[in-house]
Amino acid sequence: MTVKPVFETPYERHGVLTPGLPILPHGTERHPVPGGGSRAVQISAGDEISLLNREGLQPGELVFFAPDGSSSAAMIDGTSAGRPEGVMAVLSAGNPSARKVRRALEAAGFDLTRAEAVRVFADGSRPGDMVTFTATRDGLLIAAAPGGPMAPDAQNAPTELILYIRRADPGQGKGRLLPPDPLARTLLDINIQPGNAQSYEVKKGQYIQILDVQGRECSDFQAFSLRALDRGLEREIDPTTTRSLMGSLYPQPGIFSKYWTVDQEPLVEIVQDTCGRHDTFGLACTARYYEDLGYPGHVNCSANINADLARYDVRPRAGWPAINFFFNTMLDDANALGMDDPWSRPGDYVLLRALSDLVCVSTACPCDVDPANGWNPTDIQVRTYGAGEEFSRSVGYRKSAEADVEDTRKTGFHDCFARHTRDFVEYNGYWLPNTMTNHGAIAEYWACREKAAVMDLSPLRKYEVTGPDAEELMQLCVTRNMKKLSVGQVVYTAMCYEHGGMIDDGTVFRLGETNFRWIGGNDTSGLWLREQAEKRGLNAWVRASTDQLHNIAVQGPLSREILAELFWTPPTQATVEELEWFRFTIARLGDFAGTAVVISRTGYSGELGYEVFCHPKDAPEIFDAIWKVGAPEGMVPLGLAALDMLRIEAGLIFAGMEFCDQTDPFEAGIGFAVPLKSKNDDFIGRAALEDRKAHPRRKLVGLDIEGGIVPGTGDCIRIGKAQVGEITSAVKSPILGRTIALARLDVTHAEPGTAVEVGQLDGQQKRLRATVTTFPHFDPGKERVKGNYA
Repeated sequence: MTVKPVFETPYERHGVLTPGLPILPHGTERHPVPGGGSRAVQISAGDEISLLNREGLQPGELVFFAPDGSSSAAMIDGTSAGRPEGVMAVLSAGNPSARKVRRALEAAGFDLTRAEAVRVFADGSRPGDMVTFTATRDGLLIAAAPGGPMAPDAQNAPTELILYIRRADPGQGKGRLLPPDPLARTLLDINIQPGNAQSYEVKKGQYIQILDVQGRECSDFQAFSLRALDRGLEREIDPTTTRSLMGSLYPQPGIFSKYWTVDQEPLVEIVQDTCGRHDTFGLACTARYYEDLGYPGHVNCSANINADLARYDVRPRAGWPAINFFFNTMLDDANALGMDDPWSRPGDYVLLRALSDLVCVSTACPCDVDPANGWNPTDIQVRTYGAGEEFSRSVGYRKSAEADVEDTRKTGFHDCFARHTRDFVEYNGYWLPNTMTNHGAIAEYWACREKAAVMDLSPLRKYEVTGPDAEELMQLCVTRNMKKLSVGQVVYTAMCYEHGGMIDDGTVFRLGETNFRWIGGNDTSGLWLREQAEKRGLNAWVRASTDQLHNIAVQGPLSREILAELFWTPPTQATVEELEWFRFTIARLGDFAGTAVVISRTGYSGELGYEVFCHPKDAPEIFDAIWKVGAPEGMVPLGLAALDMLRIEAGLIFAGMEFCDQTDPFEAGIGFAVPLKSKNDDFIGRAALEDRKAHPRRKLVGLDIEGGIVPGTGDCIRIGKAQVGEITSAVKSPILGRTIALARLDVTHAEPGTAVEVGQLDGQQKRLRATVTTFPHFDPGKERVKGNYA
């Protein structure tokens, strides 16, 4: 029996786990290979090469070149499978990973047409399968995860492989991590050791990358207008001005991204941020701070900044206001500032763009007497790049604490919506439109209520669940009865933990007898499905397909006639006109030879509506066709702000507001999705939910609120001085002409007609009168969703 090596373990010390800092054995490297993509890695003789199939059913292909350009499977102790068809297909696809590998091959002069491939993971490979080889020569290894675009009605999504390299000669001692590769050709590349500061000049338009090499290390940053310094004026980033103008604790990539001087001149803007947790309140650490803790003479960032800026004749200061990148500050209920370990992981960075000629200074904080640097000061890397480089705006996203950081992506429909707005916000790793220029949320809302609207819902997480035990897995993990779900049918359901708390809500599509598609709001639910399949030894695969399947929703009274004009369906499928509520059909644009889509009669607006799913490469074609028909009829694009109005009126719940992992489906107002009587099979959380249903404590209700003030999520609800609940969502309803809310109340006070008060200003100093009512507030019989317009 072969024992697979365990490469990654969570960092742990005396009972403290830090999953975000996985530990690799000394001399081991980790290189993710994206689904449909490739990686190139330099190899030395004796290195051990392992390839991990993370999700299963993903083929892999390896090619090895010696320095003289020769290629043989035997060089990595593998068996030749002939020409590297998989690698060649991946490299011709033109994705970002392919471009890097092509550059490596071109630089070395290697010819793929003369290479030998090693193929691994034949059909039926399981999640966690691993193969291992040993290199017999120095050379260049190319690893690929072949796969093309997934058709909307298919389930062959290409998924990620993980390449591990165990070096035969890892060097002496544990050592520290090296900085990752630069983002582009560098103008400046400096390493700052803890307890040091470094100043540097940056021209307007150039980029500054500040990188936390080892993880959990703070770096104080300050920038001065070089033009002002030449006039004898010190005009640096002012944190207070920045917070005031940006309306947030610190800028983030997007519209509100700039750092400003006290004269309200922008000096830098943040373009990319993989950490998302920084400080603009405290000073760079000072001599006084350490003295007050009993450490006189401790090296400090403010003194280091003074010393390094002296060459620019910048006056010294006892404490420098700075942007404290990676510093984890919080404000408690008593308005006291506190700190904890940084959130940054190894390799996390911020990327800034200079908006003027600058003098900048960066530090690697020396603090080792509190959690500011995780009790362990380490190095910071600073790199600058030319103004001609192109970097997309991005906020780092992770599917889980252990997952790799991912850049914020554009959906396949992004450029179509970008014709109508620049107001995009980050949502679960994607940029989504918030409001539309020349429309605005109210106009978008009324278009959906009266005519039609189109919105981008591509960030919804899609997972393909296949295999002989697929039905058993879904029956175990969701609250609805999968045995009653027909092929072509969709069902809305909850997914819960053992204690009854919700993981997610979502829909299940049944594509075949053993084929399901889970569509939820977050990756946690898909990862949970995969975990349960592996834990229980089920013969089922769970593979992510979010990047293969993007979708827009066409909602409103005219949605049916708009789509019916465009899409052809085969005789075995329902037409758009025939499609019933919570059913889907396979369709093509125009005729039987057109672009394939899946159309479901579902939505999130409280109106008649449909969702159209396609591969991202086909998204512009699909959008343009729908827009060409819909726009003359009054259809408008709709953003998140208007969508929130629609869904609150319709009583539709949202993660983080109406539910979390401490809320069961009954408390979230979707008890109808837990058919305990008609679903006899056991499922995860059933016992807890039976108990919670028998002994309810909280209930989701509607509120009618007097006056025009819209309370915020989390505002307390009181009867007298006693808090009896909290607001989950609220809005001033355009169609009802009054302020309404969804709220979770103690069952004692949840009867319709009960008078309550919404507390603001600590819950005691300001109250909004409100009355408990049923929900949804608008169209409680869901006649409009059914297409019954009076």
